[in-house]
This record gives sequence, C-alpha cells and structure tokens, in this order.
Amino acid sequence: MNKINKNNLTSDGIVDRKRLMENISDKKILFFGCPMDCDEKYDSLQEKLHMVHGPDEFDDPLDGVLDCLVPDLQLDLDMDKTQILGSLPIPSWLGPRPGFKDRSSITTENFISFIDNNGCKKMAELADQFVSDQILPNIPCMVGIDHSLTGGVYSALARQYGKENLSLIIVDSHTDAVPMSALAGAIQYDAEVNPSSVHDTNDPFLYNRPDSYNASSFVDNLITEKLVDPKNLYIIGVSDFPEKKSLRVKDKRIKNYTNVYMNLKRRGATIITKKECKLNPQKISGLLKKISTSHVYVSIDMDIGANNALEGVRFRNWKGLDQSKIYKIADAISKLFTDSIHLAGMDICEIDPRRAGSIGPLGKDLTYEIAAKLIKKIAFNR
Repeated sequence: MNKINKNNLTSDGIVDRKRLMENISDKKILFFGCPMDCDEKYDSLQEKLHMVHGPDEFDDPLDGVLDCLVPDLQLDLDMDKTQILGSLPIPSWLGPRPGFKDRSSITTENFISFIDNNGCKKMAELADQFVSDQILPNIPCMVGIDHSLTGGVYSALARQYGKENLSLIIVDSHTDAVPMSALAGAIQYDAEVNPSSVHDTNDPFLYNRPDSYNASSFVDNLITEKLVDPKNLYIIGVSDFPEKKSLRVKDKRIKNYTNVYMNLKRRGATIITKKECKLNPQKISGLLKKISTSHVYVSIDMDIGANNALEGVRFRNWKGLDQSKIYKIADAISKLFTDSIHLAGMDICEIDPRRAGSIGPLGKDLTYEIAAKLIKKIAFNR
C-alpha cells in the first residue's frame, strides 16, 4: 500500500499543507463500489434466501446510484473530470442477492464467523489498497453497503494527507463506535429487563463475541489505532445516543455501553443528535466551522433517512430525517469547501439493493435518487 506522497513533505519530513493545495482543481472524482453485505440478522438472511431477481433490479448499489447520477455528470465524464472504476469483487454469498448455489452458505453461523474473524477489516483493507493504488491523488467516491468499508478509504487518505490534516464527517443514525462486547452486553440487559424486547436471552450469539472490526465499531477502531483524532471527528444525526435515564442505570453492562458515548465526547468528538438536527439545524453549520484541517472526508450512511425519506437501507430500527433536513445537512457540509479546506473523498453506504428503488404503498422508494443528489451537492457543489 502507498504511504504519504513524498512530494507533499517538507525537508523535515512533515506534511506541507501548501503543497497539498497545489493543483487541487486538477483532481478527478473517481467512483467505485463494494457490495459486501454481511448482515447476520434473521430478517436479512431470510430476504437473501427468498429473493427473486427482477430484470431491472440492481445487485450493486453503485449501479443504482450511477443510474440516477450519470445523466447530470455526462459532461464531466466526457471531459475526463470524472471516472467510473467499477466495484471491488466479493464472494457471491456475501452479496445482497446471492445465487441459488450459495443457499447453503446463507447461515447465521457463517456471517457471524465472517464478522468475528475480522472479515470486515480485511475487506476494508482491500478498499484501502484500491484507493491507494488506483485513485490517489484523485478524489475517491465510494458507493457501498457495509459501513465498515469507510474505515479503509479513510485510512488511505489519512496516509496521503497526514491524519492531522484530515477531518472525518459521518452522517448516520448510528454512532458506529460501539465495540461488540459493549453492544452485546446492552442487548443482554434489554432482553432481561424489557418485557417487549425483541431479543432472546438464550441467543448464543449474544455471548463471548470478540471485539471485531465491523459496521458498528469501525469508528472506535479508527480512534484506537490513532488514525483519526477525536477532535477532528464529527458525527451528525445520531439516534442511538443514550438518554439521560440510561446514565443512571447501575448495571455494569449498561455502564460499559453508555461510557462509549461519554468517552467520545470527553475526547473531543462532536456528536449532533437527530433531535438537534430537527430542532436546531443551524447548530450544524456552527459546529462545522470548528474544522481547520486542510482536507475533509465525508461518509453518509443512508439510514439517516430510514422510515421517513427512504426505505432502501439495511438498518431501519430508528426513524430518520426527511429529505429537506438531509439536504440541509449536505448543504452545510458543502459550504465547508473553500480555498483552504478541500474534499478528500466521500462515500455513500448501507444501501440495501433488495429494497432500494422498490415500489411500495407510498410509491417508489427514493434511496438511489437521494444518494445521487447528496453526491452532487457535496462532491460537485450542484
């Protein structure tokens, strides 16, 4: 894998911000995807086992987003300012619509084994290598499914620009910084004390899980590995931030869970809840003004609009924001980019191709259209 570009270093070996700024207008935006879907939940596995292919359905969310985006970007494509590189290869059984021959592999045990043995980390490392070898020094734009892939793209950019010069903005209903042990403990507690819990205390997969790198924990991993300074981390739109009453629970499992969030804030991370996005949207622009790094990476988990603006996402356990509020967040982010702060890269993740673009009681799902518009706003300022 590539290391920091030596052309961007001073004689003392320090990243030179001035050199990083040079020729910024000459950079292309390069699209790629990765349709890895290792969701181990029962509903997801059942969908995979019974999914029937339709003639106009997309197996890869990159294709669905580009179908909405390319007509608006045709001039950029023609002028070679934008390129489409395709998607990283994955085993069929890890895709959103596995083939019939893979049915025997679609089991809870197989997916949990993949996650617990750091399969997500290995795929993120492949994304890291792809960005390093095939995209840099240009701007990557990834469209994927599992959000853990973000860590790989971000890591490549942190080496390119220097982590001290790179901020990370994540728009997400989930904080994605919870180690498996803390998450499993909180679920165990809920199963024990909540009469309406959807969890089962006899579920063997709630116990003795290792703290692997996955979609729920990749942000914690980036901090632990010192790839991102919490002071340069901005997480916008979260619904899972603990309520005040949970902070009073004395059970050790809940303490471990809530401490994850408290420690993030104590270390300087900026967390803006969904409630704050709805009641005080101008707060987003105010807090983003703190950013002083030369480059910013933007990651959008499309569940930010789940059960409201859209339905085509994997995790729908929280009701997200409506279209207008999602676009306001994107507008606030796009205003960051000036002569001194530049977009290093971005991604759109957690799209579920089995649901995205489907026709329901309320009409056609708009996941792909909204994702395309977010890319236009942030990457192309349109």
